[in-house]
Amino acid sequence: MNQDYPWYINGLAFECLQCGNCCAGPAEGYVWVSQEDIVRIAEYLGITVEEMRRRYVRKVGNRFSLVEQKKTKDCIFLENSKNGQRRCLIYPVRPIQCQTWPFWPMNLTDPDAWCRAGKRCPGINRGNIHDYEEIKRKSSQINP
Repeated sequence: MNQDYPWYINGLAFECLQCGNCCAGPAEGYVWVSQEDIVRIAEYLGITVEEMRRRYVRKVGNRFSLVEQKKTKDCIFLENSKNGQRRCLIYPVRPIQCQTWPFWPMNLTDPDAWCRAGKRCPGINRGNIHDYEEIKRKSSQINP
């Protein structure tokens, strides 16, 4: 293969099944949010930006992350329904970090990294093929 092209030049299959695995503990994690994310989520929830920040955002160094549920370390917006299904309460306006999953640089380093991500995410390698340009655009939106 030509070294000028990444291994996923022909695209990758992914379909979000909204399983919540990428939003769940057990370890602490970070859902980084930008000011634009915060405004979008606040508008969706029908609250002020100040209330959004107070209730759902924490400062980590010089950045901001959504808070987690204390016991489970799940994202604060991941809801467990009575029938055992999980769902994101803000899915239509979820942060850019969430919108770009699984096309994060760490998952695109090589096919093994992609397969490792697929062990936690059942949507990897199923559904529509996302082309190289879309993957490149999404992976460039992630700020480490």
